[in-house]
Amino acid sequence: MENTAKHITRKDVERVYFTNKESQDITRPSLTYWQDVRRRFMKNKLAILGSVIIVLMVLFAVFGYALTTQNYYSQDLTMTNIPPRLEAYRMDEDTLLYVNSEYSLYTLDGSGKLKERVEAEDENKMMREKVYDVGGKKVVLNYSGAAKAAKARKDGDMKLANSVENFTLKIDGKTPEMEKVWNKTYRLGTDYLGRDMLARLVYGARISLLVALIATFAQFCIGVLYGGIAGYLGGRVDNIMMRIVDIVSTVPLTLYVVLLMVVMGPGIKTIIIALGSVYWVDMARQVRGQVLNIKQQEFVLAARTIGASGKRIMLKHLIPNAMSTIIVTLTMNIPSAIFTESFLSFIGLGISAPAASWGTLASDALGGLRSYPYQLLLPSLCICLTVLGFNFLGDGLRDALDPKLRK
Repeated sequence: MENTAKHITRKDVERVYFTNKESQDITRPSLTYWQDVRRRFMKNKLAILGSVIIVLMVLFAVFGYALTTQNYYSQDLTMTNIPPRLEAYRMDEDTLLYVNSEYSLYTLDGSGKLKERVEAEDENKMMREKVYDVGGKKVVLNYSGAAKAAKARKDGDMKLANSVENFTLKIDGKTPEMEKVWNKTYRLGTDYLGRDMLARLVYGARISLLVALIATFAQFCIGVLYGGIAGYLGGRVDNIMMRIVDIVSTVPLTLYVVLLMVVMGPGIKTIIIALGSVYWVDMARQVRGQVLNIKQQEFVLAARTIGASGKRIMLKHLIPNAMSTIIVTLTMNIPSAIFTESFLSFIGLGISAPAASWGTLASDALGGLRSYPYQLLLPSLCICLTVLGFNFLGDGLRDALDPKLRK
């Protein structure tokens, strides 16, 4: 086999010469620490996604009421359990008919806005049939199929149960065609008391973000100061202060809330005080560990040598150098605070009626989970998205603030 490799001679090679000045040129622009943090953070797609989710949730909480004309506490018992998407029957160009899962008849205009619930003129309970007069037309609603489906389901004949129609609707003896329309009056539906789900979700977002803000403020003001003092002073003072932290962290949060509810009663104030009195513990431990490490370094010794006071060393040297740990801990504990508030409200120890919280919305939806799954899906989705957003943001900040990951 012929060797096709080319022999390299001196003519094929060009020597490159560098002057002393050119050899010292910087190959890329110098970046400060925070510029480098921003560069690494912007490369993290999940962190950007988390930031977008958080911004959207904040906008939803602030401007969400612009999407609805209802409020979170008004009840309309004639509009209970109306879903966001309706299976309606067209009676004419301007009127649609909708039958809910309780076999009540509603009229809608052509665009999907609910008008009213129609009262039956005659009802035959033996035949399971209701007769209405809508705009001079006779509307007959027969829901005898629901009994057949229930009996088949009880007998274990699921094939028959799934094939039987729960009800039939006839207008002047004719069966109209069914079409799906969006609910323009209640865009995300209503709950079991006829309250607007969108308005209650907006109010719940405000509660959750307020709790997150209070928990963050308590962590930063109490946890950073407490942990910084314990780490800087060290010795017996550090030992006593950290034993107090251990005592606070061993008492369950639920017990705090129950005791506060006995004294102050249920409400947002009780939740805020409970979270504010507990959530600074992890921050204090993290800051203490960072301060113990940083205070042994040379620049702190130099500050002491030139006569800097302990307050100045703490505020100007120790805490700023522990800021990366503080920011990450704050961001990672916010979703925990939101989830804790939702859990306490879910079990009845948080926000009380008529105020709305994502946890109370999920709790109210449990009774009708099979018939109205959207009532549980919507608050659960809000909780999951918010928690995921803060977790993505926290992971991105942790990676960006670590100088060892610089590339």
